[in-house]
Parts: sequence; C-alpha cells; structure tokens
Amino acid sequence: MRLTLASALACVTVALLAAAQPSLAQALSCSFSINNLNFGTVDSLSGAPARTSANLRASCNGLPNREVVICPNLGSGTGGAKPTTRSMNNSANILEYQLYSDPARLIPWGSYLWPYSPKPPEMNLTLDASGRGSISRQIYGEVFGGQTTAATGSYLSTFSGTHATFLYRYAPSSCYGAVTGSMVHPNFLVTATVAPNCLIATKDVDFGARGVLSSAVDATGQVAVTCTPNTSYTVSLSGGLSNGTPTARKMFKGKETVTYGLYKDPARSQPWGDASTPGSTMPGSGNGQTRYLPVYGRVRPQATPSAGVYTDTVVVTVTY
Repeated sequence: MRLTLASALACVTVALLAAAQPSLAQALSCSFSINNLNFGTVDSLSGAPARTSANLRASCNGLPNREVVICPNLGSGTGGAKPTTRSMNNSANILEYQLYSDPARLIPWGSYLWPYSPKPPEMNLTLDASGRGSISRQIYGEVFGGQTTAATGSYLSTFSGTHATFLYRYAPSSCYGAVTGSMVHPNFLVTATVAPNCLIATKDVDFGARGVLSSAVDATGQVAVTCTPNTSYTVSLSGGLSNGTPTARKMFKGKETVTYGLYKDPARSQPWGDASTPGSTMPGSGNGQTRYLPVYGRVRPQATPSAGVYTDTVVVTVTY
C-alpha cells in the first residue's frame, strides 16, 4: 500500500507542475517608449502658442487573443503643475505648458496620482494569436503664448518615477475603477528654449501747422519697446531721408526742407541718433514689460520755406 500511494502522489505532482508551466510562460508583460517633447525655440512675446507632439508606444506579451488595458498616468513632471497648467523650469523662472490627449488640445493628459482632473486616457490593446501586440498614441503639447515674463534660456521638466506611472492588466477592467495592475515608469523630457526677442511700436512726431519759423517748435513722439527679460538692447534712430546728424535732420517738400532734431530728454540737450554718433543711442534691459520712450523733437528758428506739408522718415532700430 505504501508503494502504491507514493506512486500516485508522484503522478499528481508531476501533472500539476506540467499544468502550471504554460501559465507562467504566458504572464503579461508590457514595455513602453516615449519620445521627448521638444518645443524648440519659443517666442515668449508672441501671443501665439508653440506646439509639438510625441509618440507613446506600448508593446505587450501575454495570453493569445486577450485584451490588455493600459493606464498611462502622467503627473506634474519635475517642473510642477497647477490645476490647468504644467511648468518647465529655468532656475527660478518658469514656462507654462500643458500635455493633452487630443490634437485639438482641449483635454489635458492627467494621472490618478495627482489632485487635478482629468485622469489619463485609457489604451486598449488586443494581443494576437501568438500573444503579442503593440499600440501607439500621440501626446500633444502646447506652450501658452504671451508669457512675456519668461526669461531667455533653456527650460526643462523631467518625467520619471511617480511622474510617469503606467499600469497595465488584462480586461475586463478599466482605468476608471480601482488603480491596480503591473507598474512601469517610462522616462521622457519636456524641453523648450526662450530666445532673446524685442518688439517695437512707434508714435509719430507731429510738429503741427506753423507759420513763420522765428522761434523753436517742439513736439513729442514715442517708441514702445518690449523685450524678453535679461535681454540688453539699444534703440537707435536713423538720420532720416537726408541721413543727417541727430540735431540736423531734414523734413522735405520737394527740394525745400525744414531742419529739425530728435532728443532723448525733454530739455532737448541729449541728441538721439544711431551708432554713427557715439553715445546718442538709448540703452535698456528687458523685463518682459513694455517700456515707453518719449522722442522729443525740436524745429529750431530758421529761414521759413514756402507753405506746405514737410515730412521725413526715421527708421527705429532695436539691437539686442
């Protein structure tokens, strides 16, 4: 009896091991790859957004013809996040952006592991007869326009560890139920570069209607300059159509002229010119805000030409 019982137990044990081996060989495993999101050079003074996208690819091995549910959680990244935005960092400076699950960039790509909404988009993959399968999805990014206070330089946010927690498991299941399954932490970067830039706008110097030019005639115009923070610049004014000196430009009506000057100060003692006249340009440093620079004009007493409209064109140049 003892020999017979031992033989039976041995047969049962061998059968159980043989049955377990295929199941272990077909355990579900998935790997993920994500391209870096590089926004390139961003014009922070423009009101237009900067956009890019990256490809997320999942490859899985498991039971033939089974459906796999993937929950790709993307959190704040090392740059941090607010309820409606994520951030890239450059020292103490930030550049705000967002990741989206749709090409219209209306639905942010979220995570079960952060306090904001919405949650991550669910990815569903059906394995083939050999137990293999792959699926891809785009991650859409947008840097918001009009971030005039973003300083020049390179910006970065890193997604790794808990910032990128991907869960996967066999169906039936859902990303909107209990957060369970096998866990993987893929890595990728979000990067952008804010380049130095300046915008200018002008208001004409209009001396109005005058009679005899027996006394000085003053008028004021304006140059508005907006430059990215930490951008040094100079504003120069050309010599006009006559290529005159800062205090001896000329307005024309045909061959007749009226001589005038442009200055940096209300006393009209500091001529405003270009690099051909050392010290006559206007220096500055950008902070993302618009700087309004008055242009002080003066027509000095001179022989009066015939009546009519006299004009000149002065080119404003911002060098940075």
